[in-house]
Amino acid sequence: MPLLFSYGTLQQTEVQLANFGRVLSGRKDCLQGYRVGEIKITDERVLRESGKAMHPILRFTGKMHDEVAGTVFEITDAELAQADDYEVSDYVRTKATLKSGIECWIYAAPVSN
Repeated sequence: MPLLFSYGTLQQTEVQLANFGRVLSGRKDCLQGYRVGEIKITDERVLRESGKAMHPILRFTGKMHDEVAGTVFEITDAELAQADDYEVSDYVRTKATLKSGIECWIYAAPVSN
């Protein structure tokens, strides 16, 4: 089963119920080498489900002292596809390794060259 690290609205009960039809259980972890920025959301569905116009977004720094706290959830392949549908085009899904050593999916800003 896929693992998904959430640092933002996917941790909200109402967002989980709207997207997965259930409340996810997870454990706290930390992502190193990233910091959190903000983006303005204009997608009506995401605004309605999250109740927020400003959403956090991971930005890669490569600096191990930069850390983002969050929750890692075990989800199904179908739920991962539903999470992809929820995240707006500003986010890219990519693999990352958490501080605990767990490999998981994250949603982050695209890395610019």
